[in-house]
Parts: sequence; structure tokens; C-alpha cells
Amino acid sequence: MKTFIIIGAVNAFLAVALGAFGAHGLKDKLEPYYLDIWKTGVQYQMFHAAGLLVIALLLGKAATSSLFTWSGWLMLIGIIFFSGSLYLLSITKIGPLGAITPIGGVCFLAAWVMMMIGAVKNL
Repeated sequence: MKTFIIIGAVNAFLAVALGAFGAHGLKDKLEPYYLDIWKTGVQYQMFHAAGLLVIALLLGKAATSSLFTWSGWLMLIGIIFFSGSLYLLSITKIGPLGAITPIGGVCFLAAWVMMMIGAVKNL
């Protein structure tokens, strides 16, 4: 539980910091297309930071459920692959980095499915 609170809070902090960096530090350096990609990375990082905090709360109620634990780790992996690849793509403009993004998206989807199954089985 504590682990996912920390991971969620760190990612929420980073999403705010990276969002501010994009809005202020990159607005004159990136084309609007790449700035939009950056913003998408920030949005999904924040959504899933909140998801990690929900996982922490769920683990407080159903501490024995490995489904919630897996959901949390998949959200973190999703943030790294999805948001991370979008940040790198925005800065480097290396198109093939976009091929990594769907891996993160699949991790996000699997995380939410595991959370649903965990809720059905444990709550």
C-alpha cells in the first residue's frame, strides 16, 4: 500500500512538473504537433498517478489481492512506456519511438481490467 502511495505521488509530482515544463519551457521550442504529444504524455501520467493512489486505497481494503498489486505495477510500467515514449518522441522527433507507446497503452488497459477483476473478487 505505502509503495503505491509513494509511486503515485511521485508520478503526480512529475506530471505537474513536466506539464509546467512543456507549457513554459517547450512552448517556443516545439512545434504544436509535438507539444500536443507532450501534453498527452502528461495527461496519461497524471491519470495513472491517480490510478496508483486508488490501487493503494484498494490494497488497504483487500491487502491479499495480487490483482491490485499487479494492476499497480502495470500502471507504473504503462507510465514509463506510454508517457516516457511520448516525452522522448516530442523532444527527439524520432518517429519509431511512437512504436513503444502502444506497449504502455496495453499495460494501462491490463491494469484497469485487473482492478475491475480484483474489485469483483475482493470487495
